[in-house]
Amino acid sequence: MADNEHKPFRFGVNLMRFTTRDELVDRAREAERLGYDVVCVPDHLGVSAPFPALALAAQVTSRVRLGTFVLNAAFYNPVLLARDVASTDQLVDGRLDLGLGTGYVKEEFDAAGIPFPSPGARIDHLRHTIAELRRTFAELEPAPAQRPAPPLLLGGHGDRMLRLAAREADIVGFTGISFQPSGPVLADADELDERVEFVRKAAGERADELEYNLLVQRVVVTDDRRAALDDLAREFGEVSAEWLGRLPYLLVGTLDEIAEQLRAHRARYGISYFTVLDDGLADFAAVFERLR
Repeated sequence: MADNEHKPFRFGVNLMRFTTRDELVDRAREAERLGYDVVCVPDHLGVSAPFPALALAAQVTSRVRLGTFVLNAAFYNPVLLARDVASTDQLVDGRLDLGLGTGYVKEEFDAAGIPFPSPGARIDHLRHTIAELRRTFAELEPAPAQRPAPPLLLGGHGDRMLRLAAREADIVGFTGISFQPSGPVLADADELDERVEFVRKAAGERADELEYNLLVQRVVVTDDRRAALDDLAREFGEVSAEWLGRLPYLLVGTLDEIAEQLRAHRARYGISYFTVLDDGLADFAAVFERLR
């Protein structure tokens, strides 16, 4: 995997389970204390707005970077978004990572009174948003603290989204989920191999400059990996424990076994940046202590 397999590990957490100021403060402080590199918040209706949450998280931390994971670009006017990004980057002392996506939950578009375009149209809008952000940042006052712009993360699974990420992003996120009429489908290890190679080819000469991120769907620390996989197989339905055990997006086993899985993912895919959901906050921190 060329130079990517030697990139230093980074670890992030996406804070989704807070409803009050105190809960957010406690989780952001805990993430920094546990050694996380990045504290992120999502962008969904029904949860806290991302930019105020990140500004508050910055007030109560000093080291971690603060990220959107990820903004729904369809919800924003690009010029107004540029103002919000620049202002937030100033307020968080240049610690902002900007994650952008197309949006995928039709019910949220309906609730916001925004038409739900085709996947291709949403990607076209995201491409337009990125171009407008860069144009606006170049002439905006106050400008972002990070020049010319905060690092950009783009993530997805399909060809068009990953091609855009390969060409435009600093960080490429592999979500490992494709949304089918029957529901979300997780990609297996071989499919992730193909997706990473697709990105590297699309990125060309900048492939080794990119940082690759993996969104981990579940962290299960256990002394009995097989029993835990059997439980997950019953939960997921119509899949085997053996197949689940090969999914890169599920980390199951003892602390040492999971740490070895992360080393293997970096060696095989060149992925060095891993983000977990906040229900795995403490368990995942105990894993990455073994990698530092």
